[in-house]
Amino acid sequence: MAERAPDGWTRTEQGLWEAFRQGEVYDLRAGGAEPANGAGGRTGTPLDDPFGGAPWGPGRTVRAEVLAHLLLDGPPAAPGRVASLKLTGARVTGPLVLAGGTIGHYVEVHDCRFERKVLVSEADAGTLRFVSCAIPRLEASRLTTSGDLHLARCRIPGGVRLTDSRIGTDLLLNQAVLGGDRFGRALSADGLAVSQDFEADRLESRGEVSLRSARIGGRLSLRGAQLYAVPENPNALNAVRLTVGHTLYLSGSADGGWSSSGSYYGSGYGQVVTAGVAGTPFRAHGAVRLSDSRFDNACLISDAEFHLGTDDELALRRIQTPELRFTCRTAPTGKVSLSRARVGNLVDAPDSWPHGRHLGLTGFTYECLRPAAPFSVPQRIAWLEGSSVEFQPESYEQLAAALRRDGADDDAREVLYAKQRRRRQTLPLPARLWGRVQDVTVGYGFRPGRAALWLLLAWALGSGYFAAHRLQPLKADESPHWNPVLYALGQLLPVVDLGQQGWNPGGFSQWVASGLVIVGWILATTVAAGATRMLQRG
Repeated sequence: MAERAPDGWTRTEQGLWEAFRQGEVYDLRAGGAEPANGAGGRTGTPLDDPFGGAPWGPGRTVRAEVLAHLLLDGPPAAPGRVASLKLTGARVTGPLVLAGGTIGHYVEVHDCRFERKVLVSEADAGTLRFVSCAIPRLEASRLTTSGDLHLARCRIPGGVRLTDSRIGTDLLLNQAVLGGDRFGRALSADGLAVSQDFEADRLESRGEVSLRSARIGGRLSLRGAQLYAVPENPNALNAVRLTVGHTLYLSGSADGGWSSSGSYYGSGYGQVVTAGVAGTPFRAHGAVRLSDSRFDNACLISDAEFHLGTDDELALRRIQTPELRFTCRTAPTGKVSLSRARVGNLVDAPDSWPHGRHLGLTGFTYECLRPAAPFSVPQRIAWLEGSSVEFQPESYEQLAAALRRDGADDDAREVLYAKQRRRRQTLPLPARLWGRVQDVTVGYGFRPGRAALWLLLAWALGSGYFAAHRLQPLKADESPHWNPVLYALGQLLPVVDLGQQGWNPGGFSQWVASGLVIVGWILATTVAAGATRMLQRG
């Protein structure tokens, strides 16, 4: 192949040809700032800002067809060199069309302005890095890379399409600013596969971020991201059937290290915004859909804000993860659904959950409760009863089982007691009345001490009455010993013979004796019911 640039290329493009052969950075930046009103002053606006308004003339202009020529049919490397495209500070005119091609060279483009869209759909590449570039739109569906795809700090007002793409290592969208396409999607990445990490910290999107059926081998990080739905599409994040091999981060990001960081990764993975440290929460203005997704290590939703409309929701239906952390500093404004989700550890706080029937817990199962803030049993019961559906006994049983696994048997009994009281509201009137009696007397068997108090009170009242109203013997020729205390106890416990059966109550005394018998039987049956429940729990 020729070792000199083709005829018709500008001097700038010829310089790029030689830098490509040498594998060197071709830097077209001018440095400095734009003069103010032609008076020689500085406005503070850098001349090299790819998103600014400073004009870039012919000396910084490269045609997109030149880039395509170099990448698809470029010259051989200079002896002892590795050919690569390393371009900084250029204005690229025309559409960059690499669709269907094989890009065998390393590509790293910094601080460039693309006047037309970039097309790499169905291309096969090694590593592609576009950093701090202005790109009208990126079309990269079914792109395959053996290395990284970086779009850090890029501004792409027409959105990015990565449908069914295969990224060999990492995908980076840190601090990128994306606009929406005609369907209201800022990032279309359904069916995307990333072998390692997908990091989009501080991403700002105006349109849906769509990751339906995507597969991420490592982490998916959206720390500090700001996602906005648009009128033509109500979803801020649509990631149903998503698979993440490690952890999903929908959390805040510490502000330090971002504004002038030279690292693509900002402040690094896993950093938690601690108290007193300035940070930016994850924010979603629109519906968030994560239904049917699986997170093999954890799903971390902390320091996050969900600004949901009337018909929007945070959908976590049927998700599976060893740990779900839900520790938002402010509760979502709309509905949160965890129906049929399966979780190992549930880490949460009482103020993180929505109120007013905006919580769906049908079939939600979890192994252990690990509250990040004090979460009392009454608050847990209110959490259950704040669900958007009617009475569900399995929700109470699930909570009680989790408390028992942590050794909190008393708390578990409190939950089951609340279940009986809530169940009573769903019964017909006679059953409600009988339930009310059981509640007042022995608390459905969960308050056995109440039975003893009622028995003592009835015994004391009966003993006092019969002490003042001696009864006549059944047989006139017999005169058994009269003991009003034992007689009253014998009526309360009629199956026990205390030697006071030879007396014949009449008139009002007969009503008092019958009342003691009825009270005794009621208390006996409720105590038996409570004992049965205790044996079943054991």
